Amino acid sequence: MSPEKRREMIVSAVLPLLVEYGAAITTSQIARAAGIGEATVFRAFTDKDELLDACVAEAVRMDHALDAIAAIPLDIPLDERLVEAASALAAHMARMGALFGSLHASGYHRERRGRPKDARRESLHAVRDALAELFEPEAGRLRLPAAQLAMVLTSLMMNRGRSPENAPSTAELIDLFLHGALT
Repeated sequence: MSPEKRREMIVSAVLPLLVEYGAAITTSQIARAAGIGEATVFRAFTDKDELLDACVAEAVRMDHALDAIAAIPLDIPLDERLVEAASALAAHMARMGALFGSLHASGYHRERRGRPKDARRESLHAVRDALAELFEPEAGRLRLPAAQLAMVLTSLMMNRGRSPENAPSTAELIDLFLHGALT
């Protein structure tokens, strides 16, 4: 197995455990989860912090959500397309929230290096473009350009998680987005 594949395999095995144990995860737990020896962990990563950083980088990647959005058939009703897309984004944000909450609670307070602004912007553009494609079959009926509507929907989804106890369901949010607040 190539060193890069080994790193990917370790990160994939460790991510679910980080939600449970946070930064308190031990190298023996990491090795067991990945089905490798502890020494192999340190051949792939210089230390546990490098592994945690790799896990965080993997968690923020939007690939899974983008793939799910791209797989939504354009021949189903717009509200159903948007519910599926919003659900994919919500699942991504929930996974990130669970991971970051666990890491923070367990004392992982590394310098906020994050992704460069260009990478974040590129990721948001990719989400916007993927969502905009879902609006295209209704292009003649839209009040605003599809890209603009996609940005508004993305903003709604990003802010929804800040107060989950009062948040509408995904279907309610999409209905409100498409039809407004008035009955």
